[in-house]
Amino acid sequence: MEIDIKQPILDKNDKIAAALRSKLDKHHVYVIDLLASPGSGKTSTILATIDALRDEFNIAVIEGDIASSVDAEKIKDYGIPAVQINTGGACHLEANMISKAIDLLDIERLDLIIIENVGNLVCPTDFYLGENTKVMILSVPEGDDKPLKYPGVFQASRAVILNKIDTMPFFNFNREAFDEAVKNLNPQAPIFPIAATKGDGVDAWAEWLRKQIHAIQ
Repeated sequence: MEIDIKQPILDKNDKIAAALRSKLDKHHVYVIDLLASPGSGKTSTILATIDALRDEFNIAVIEGDIASSVDAEKIKDYGIPAVQINTGGACHLEANMISKAIDLLDIERLDLIIIENVGNLVCPTDFYLGENTKVMILSVPEGDDKPLKYPGVFQASRAVILNKIDTMPFFNFNREAFDEAVKNLNPQAPIFPIAATKGDGVDAWAEWLRKQIHAIQ
């Protein structure tokens, strides 16, 4: 006899996430669950997004890592509220963790919360965190074959950010093949090529996000 422990875990998670979503809806807070591999540029993308939108929206960040508070401190140095979650080894964030983190934020004053999930292309896709949308970041050095190897994360994402496009001359990255693979998995997802540390392409991504935030306000 096989015992499926995954479904009860997901059911409990989804109930907490649904309650959290209802709470956030009352305050018109838009939430992104940002998914990516380690080193893809999640934090640099968050900082570039903050630069593009901070004059218009009140933003907070929830940082998920196995250990340390390095990224949360970077966000705080930017003058943005940040809450660090250390999973202690778990490969993803869960709704109960996000609920506790949000209790530490003044959501009545917020328009946008960015969740930086644990660097992983598999586990985080299964867990609803009460977010409005999941967004995937892939960096050019990771290779154009990631949609073929990790289809689930691309299918779960409402938008895809291709980061570090300034490094493309140094890597054998087939942009056409990448775009086609993403579109085959998720035809509705826009792809935003950016170089987060230089600010290249960030305006188009920020404009898309701006429209999503305004839609719930």
